[in-house]
Amino acid sequence: MFGKNKKMGEITYIASGCNITGETEFTGNALIGGSVFGKVHSEQQITIEPEGLIHGELCCHELKVAGVFKGKLKCERLVITGTGNVEGEVASKSMEIFDGGQFVGVRVKDEVNLLQKLNNKNNTNKNNTLSEIELQPQ
Repeated sequence: MFGKNKKMGEITYIASGCNITGETEFTGNALIGGSVFGKVHSEQQITIEPEGLIHGELCCHELKVAGVFKGKLKCERLVITGTGNVEGEVASKSMEIFDGGQFVGVRVKDEVNLLQKLNNKNNTNKNNTLSEIELQPQ
């Protein structure tokens, strides 16, 4: 409690009514209440609130969707809550859909550690898209 140096995790909050367009990288967890359009990367968890939207390419460790995701997703774990809606291509190790949640699209169970693969390629070329990284030989 007091006197102990516990490091709190970083959380980025995109509030309702806020719109972000372009390439976005979160170093910690992110909570999306507004709208994000473009490429998004996080090595941690991203949560889309009921009024939140991400439209584009997303790579993260875990995605929890209570709002809307449209596009191409690569993650270790996807959770779609009862109010969540996911449309597009999903590559994930695990996927959970709660009663009322919706998934419209294609899912591939990807056994490769996506974040490790992305990080290795990003270290050599920061301008690659997720599609280009998939196609490059190891």
